[in-house]
Amino acid sequence: MPGFTLTSSSFQPGGSIPRRHTCDGEDVSPALAWQGVPDGAASLVLIVDDPDAGGFVHWLVVDLTASATGSLPEGWSATPDAAQQGTNDFRRVGWGGPCPPSGTHRYVFTLSALDAPLEIAGAPRAAEIRTAMAGHVLGGATLEATYRRGG
Repeated sequence: MPGFTLTSSSFQPGGSIPRRHTCDGEDVSPALAWQGVPDGAASLVLIVDDPDAGGFVHWLVVDLTASATGSLPEGWSATPDAAQQGTNDFRRVGWGGPCPPSGTHRYVFTLSALDAPLEIAGAPRAAEIRTAMAGHVLGGATLEATYRRGG
């Protein structure tokens, strides 16, 4: 989708995620911003996963209000203002920062614009969210960063 972008003031695209957003730091969710969401979008879904760990899911946000431009401030995952969040692969609801067992891992933030809200109850897992999204995605934006523990 031309013009649909996802950025972060917490790190550069392809750069390293700062320690404060990881298990080695305060483990707070990074700031995110988007622009160019397609017309007709009714909701947004954010999925953050680690393809170097078999797609390990770090964060799921469901039914964000669709707006052409928008943002989430740093630490938003833990605030009362947070939208519905799913259960990540740490078995916690909300943000679970990078914590790779070894080496440098990539983290992919994917924001999808949907033609309807998912309206899933509770704290769904990634598979349930991805199934519900099928046939409803109008466009998407991705942002990738890395993290390596120690060193």
